[in-house]
Amino acid sequence: MSNQAKIIVGSEEWCSIPKLGVPAIKARVDSGARTSSIHAFNIQPFKKNGVAWISFEIHPLQKNRATIIRSEAEVVDRRIVKSSSGDAEKRYVIKADIYLADESWEIEITLTNRDSMGFRMLLGREAMQGRILVDPSASFIQGNISAEKIQSFYSQPAKVSGGLRIGLLASNPELYSNQRIMEAGEERGHEMQFLNIKQCYMKLDPESPEIHYRGGKVLNKLDAIIPRVRPSITFYGCALIRQFENIGVYTLNSSTAITQSRDKLYSLQLLQSKGLEIPTTGFANSPIDTDDLIEMVGGAPLIVKLLEGAQGRGVVLAETRKAAESVINAFKSLRANLLVQKFIKEADGKDIRCFVVNGKVIASMQRTAPPGEFRANVHLGGQASQIKVTPEEKSLALKATKVLGLKVAGVDIIRSNAGPLLLEVNSSPGLEGIENATGKDISGAMIVAVEKALKWNREMTAETVR
Repeated sequence: MSNQAKIIVGSEEWCSIPKLGVPAIKARVDSGARTSSIHAFNIQPFKKNGVAWISFEIHPLQKNRATIIRSEAEVVDRRIVKSSSGDAEKRYVIKADIYLADESWEIEITLTNRDSMGFRMLLGREAMQGRILVDPSASFIQGNISAEKIQSFYSQPAKVSGGLRIGLLASNPELYSNQRIMEAGEERGHEMQFLNIKQCYMKLDPESPEIHYRGGKVLNKLDAIIPRVRPSITFYGCALIRQFENIGVYTLNSSTAITQSRDKLYSLQLLQSKGLEIPTTGFANSPIDTDDLIEMVGGAPLIVKLLEGAQGRGVVLAETRKAAESVINAFKSLRANLLVQKFIKEADGKDIRCFVVNGKVIASMQRTAPPGEFRANVHLGGQASQIKVTPEEKSLALKATKVLGLKVAGVDIIRSNAGPLLLEVNSSPGLEGIENATGKDISGAMIVAVEKALKWNREMTAETVR
């Protein structure tokens, strides 16, 4: 195709992929990227007449998770793709015709979670080769599409009436995890309400116990709450959850389960009492016992953990005995409670997060520490990728949540020469890392767990449940 016959496009253009049921999607045109990709989640492989296929869901519109296209396609490959940030990810590859500027041709498309990206689709140079010329200073050379037209393409079905009244008890409405839970509930027809923990207060009264929200609004008519309590406000958050439980509101994680999981020492004692394997751990109050405490866990190197730490903060690797003594005594001089734990060198800066909902491991990812860091935590710059856990690891995660009484939990496991070891159980695990790494709709699974607990279906009303 000569230059005169090639399609001239800007840095962003509207296109369509009818085979996937996508009438319009805004694509980022990027000649720096080799492969094209589309935002997909809930990716499920299956066989059709002995051939590998996948079903998946697409959010075709930017900043809109309520609009969902369900699709399926034959798998043509599964390959490692490196993103612009340098992260490598194994993706499914499909083929479909793309329609742009009154032209259509078949391209390869990789499926990945692009929630953190600005565009739901990326058009790479393999799809453009021989057909497209790019003017990076322009946009929508081939025409823009009005909001009214987009709305007509993706007309939303009427909301289901009679959904549950669900409160999300948390602190930050802008947090990815909280936004996803709110959207997932609304997508399934429920009345969702964000409740800022600090703006809730309660009345203890044997005749008429109540929970109020800012301005005096009474919250007693909620059907359920999904608690996501920050470690720093565990005491007050659990007090509120107990009050909801007392007035008959279902809580996805109970106050008792959250309290147990937040006490790192107590939770490890509970888990070990049920025969679950954990790294050798020591705890002492007096600095006089520091030497014996270090010996207790096998000497240096060792891990020192503050009991009040979260998301990898308050965790120190002491590589020598002298360093261990200094760190332990420094923390104790500040009257900080801490654990001393055996360092699992063979884990090589990696751990596994199993996400458990309602007694099932619905997703799992491996986290790898950045160079020079021993903590495998995405909040500290680590990388996350989907991983298939072993039956032993899955069993460990399920037993841990059962022991602590949690319906929803992120269970952290480390692989050692002696087998999988349990590190921690998080009662308010973040969703962004694991949804991006696995493409699974974790928030939707949490809403389904509430529905099952209350025996709700789309034909019922909230009054029937109550």
